Amino acid sequence: MSSRGQYQPMPLSVLLKRESSNEKIEKPEIVHGLASQSKKGEDFTLLKTECQRTMGNGVTTFSVFGLFDGHNGSAAAIYTKENLLNNVLNAIPTDLNTDEWVAALPRALVSGFVKTDKDFHKIGKKSGTTVTFVIIEGWVITIASVGDSECIFDSANGGMYYLSADHRLDCNEEERERITASGGDIGRLNAGCGTEIGPLRCWPGGLCLSRSIGDRDVGEFIVPVPYIKQIKMSTAGGRLIISSDGVWDALSAEAALDCCRGMPPEAAAAQIVKEALQANGLRDDTTCIVIDILPQEKPAAPSPPPKKPVKYLLMSLFRKKPSESFSYKDKEYMEPDVVEELFEEGSALLSERLNTKYPVCNMFKLFMCAVCQIEMKPGEGSSVHAGTSSLVKVCPWDGPFLCSSCQEKKEAMEGKRPSDRHCIDSD
Repeated sequence: MSSRGQYQPMPLSVLLKRESSNEKIEKPEIVHGLASQSKKGEDFTLLKTECQRTMGNGVTTFSVFGLFDGHNGSAAAIYTKENLLNNVLNAIPTDLNTDEWVAALPRALVSGFVKTDKDFHKIGKKSGTTVTFVIIEGWVITIASVGDSECIFDSANGGMYYLSADHRLDCNEEERERITASGGDIGRLNAGCGTEIGPLRCWPGGLCLSRSIGDRDVGEFIVPVPYIKQIKMSTAGGRLIISSDGVWDALSAEAALDCCRGMPPEAAAAQIVKEALQANGLRDDTTCIVIDILPQEKPAAPSPPPKKPVKYLLMSLFRKKPSESFSYKDKEYMEPDVVEELFEEGSALLSERLNTKYPVCNMFKLFMCAVCQIEMKPGEGSSVHAGTSSLVKVCPWDGPFLCSSCQEKKEAMEGKRPSDRHCIDSD
């Protein structure tokens, strides 16, 4: 996780309003490359640079990139690749302007991830998948992730930023505490005579991740609720690298960036995979997506200036995020730094991720489930805050609302009811 310095935040609405009031800034050019070496055939990718949505009387475009690293088979990775984007978009109201649409993405991503997981369980397959999902709208990047396929951003102005969370149990104490509090057990494989080997795993199931989509044979405390970060780049752009753990187990972020500096995206992705294989061999599926985000006027990104000292970088990666990510007041702000953090949240609790304080009107319609988007009759839904302990008084009629099956899933993820994953007959 990246550190943040002590600065005043730049609201998303102010950034977008200022751009629209000044002379128009063109959307960036998106150029991407992909490279992969297969060991198990369980890595899948989604690359879409011209997704369209209606806005007012016109049509605008956005880009989507996803990496799905499957385990225990490829079914979950394939299903998530084919359904996640639609589930996210269906959770966003229509006819939003750019400001509102970008602001709606974090909550819509949570809903889309949980719905995809819930729907996949109905199929009866036992596989699971990590997900790193990136949406680029103009100069704003929104990243949602579960698992250990990580994403980094190298700004053309010289800073490197970690944009995803690592949900491996070995390196995430907060997630270990959450799982044990929800009824899960964590430990290493017992090789006999008291000898423990391998990474920390969650039992039952033996998964070494705390979050994923799928994995119906593991407890519900392995949740699909993603860590989400949203940033706004400077108009100089930069380079995104999304890779599966086959790369990150072999290369540091700095090594991955340095080995491909100055190369076009296709060659850069191939070089990163090559370096990873030279370091560790082909032990796992090894996949890399490189995305260059460039000003329209420039055919290629210039070589970045020398990197800032590490000590300074750790202090200045992002400005401080306020406690309420979108409760800003309109006032004058200083010009932003190279990268502006707009949103960050990693809680596994739906009551915290689908809260009521939000500027988009009718984000969740009164009689529609906030996760699966099905219509409910009056009185059928349960508040997402039902059964939660909060310092703020929440009434039973405070939305958003969940249908009965989504409420059951929420309670199971929080350890308040037996997991239904163990009640499903084996394939």
